[in-house]
Amino acid sequence: MKHTVFTGAAIAIVTPMNQDGSVNYEELGRLIDFQIAASTDAIVICGTTGEASTLSDEEHVECIRFAVEHTAGRVPVIAGTGSNDTAYSVKLSKDAEKAGADALLLVTPYYNKTTQNGLVGHFGAVADAVGIPIILYNIPGRTGMGIEVPTVARLAERDNIVAVKEASGNISYAARLIAECGGAVDVYSGNDDMTVPIMSLGGKGVISVASHVIPREIRAMVKACLDNDFAAATKLQIEYLDLINCLFVEVNPIPVKEAMNMMGFNVGPCRMPLCPMIPEHREQLRALLAKHGLLPG
Repeated sequence: MKHTVFTGAAIAIVTPMNQDGSVNYEELGRLIDFQIAASTDAIVICGTTGEASTLSDEEHVECIRFAVEHTAGRVPVIAGTGSNDTAYSVKLSKDAEKAGADALLLVTPYYNKTTQNGLVGHFGAVADAVGIPIILYNIPGRTGMGIEVPTVARLAERDNIVAVKEASGNISYAARLIAECGGAVDVYSGNDDMTVPIMSLGGKGVISVASHVIPREIRAMVKACLDNDFAAATKLQIEYLDLINCLFVEVNPIPVKEAMNMMGFNVGPCRMPLCPMIPEHREQLRALLAKHGLLPG
């Protein structure tokens, strides 16, 4: 039996920044505590939402180390260590394992891309270099390529490739993935708006952005799915769909950072080339946060 990294709701946590652009570790600790208090099941550090692509090597490893030390075993810490450079991904993955990460999240190579055989070689090289579990990250909208189901099946032959974060937005793909590989890998929804559909097919949970602003609600939705109460889960999915969609009205994590700052957190700005929201989107987001009772005062 393969190791299940987590079951339930994980957060793809933002990287808080000070106004000068440096990492705000004090606020990162506050966010981790807030999520754990809300029963979030795992912390994903240095993923897409964490702006990993603009972190220096030193910042990337230090964020992982900080998350591991601050979480102190309360929930698993999953480190994003994917790259379009296999050698770099191997190095970063080994550094994350040394820093104490419980598992890795590996996105498909972007820009240069590769073939499906190249994916087997790329992910296999990382799997050979580390001893901790690996979650593959399928997000073709960001990377320009996807992991085909037969490729997942080949990769799942390795003991430490244990799961897929599925964010293609294609429910037919998700159904095939679970039907053909569900016995060999766990599948997590990588899109908040598809959590209930994917879990109804057998998914183990979600790696969420919306959990930043509604962690208890996302956890309740996932728990309802795990309890086979899909009527309750669907009600929550629909109730918060407007807010979930608004968190992606501009490129993630621009809206979620804006939302958290509105709610009284101090996550600061995104690093360029991500820029502030346009005024009409900001007001749309503020109105939805107010509708759902999420603004202070």
